Amino acid sequence: MTTFLNDIRCFLLDMDGTFFLGNELLPGALDFMDYLSQNGIDYLFLTNNSSKHAGLYAEKIHKLGFDVPVEKIFTSGAATTIYLNKRQPGAKVYLVGTQALEDEFKRSGFELTAEDPDYAVLGFDTTLTYEKLTIFCDLVRAGKPYIATHPDFNCPVQNGFIPDIGSFMALIEASTGREADVIIGKPNVHIVDAVVEKTGYSKKQIAMIGDRLYTDIAMGMAGIKTILVLSGETKREDLENSPFKPDLIADNLGDILNRWVG
Repeated sequence: MTTFLNDIRCFLLDMDGTFFLGNELLPGALDFMDYLSQNGIDYLFLTNNSSKHAGLYAEKIHKLGFDVPVEKIFTSGAATTIYLNKRQPGAKVYLVGTQALEDEFKRSGFELTAEDPDYAVLGFDTTLTYEKLTIFCDLVRAGKPYIATHPDFNCPVQNGFIPDIGSFMALIEASTGREADVIIGKPNVHIVDAVVEKTGYSKKQIAMIGDRLYTDIAMGMAGIKTILVLSGETKREDLENSPFKPDLIADNLGDILNRWVG
């Protein structure tokens, strides 16, 4: 059942609930990464959160005990810039997002403007204002292509949840009557395409490891292998009623390694 792992050249790793939980690394996390390093197998830490830049995630993982290069953190914001650059490099974009996301778009060559933009792009904006929302809705009503970085309704935080981009999208749809034309992040195919573009690996060489059925494991629909770890949100009994089935189920990253190489 684990033989397909021998064909994987790049593992996509969810973070919270997969690699760490809160402020502690999960069992086997470092051993798994050591094995990848020793055997020349690539990886990316993958997150839907487009409100933060990769450096903030790299800093947190470093504090937990693993030195990860910034380029090994891949956000839905970065994937969105790849998606847009393949279609219209240097496009004019009205972006609803944090300063970190704005910086990401500027580095990728986009002009950020509210004046007749080519695209209206919605990110997870923890600095959202009514003015930003009003301008965005006006552009959506005017028919501008509407791109969202990811679909999550809530973002988990230490004491519960805060509204994420999906709740913003519901508000925009109620106001304008339009849904997003394209959603980039997990579990959509566009973030997998962006990984292929970034890394050069084929879909057959990529596997997603995560703890959520509806985002991580649902990425199997995009043509990659998926591995469910039971170290976070999902319990084994949740699989019974889920339309998303992983190629492998493991307790944690250490369990994957033990079953792969013994």
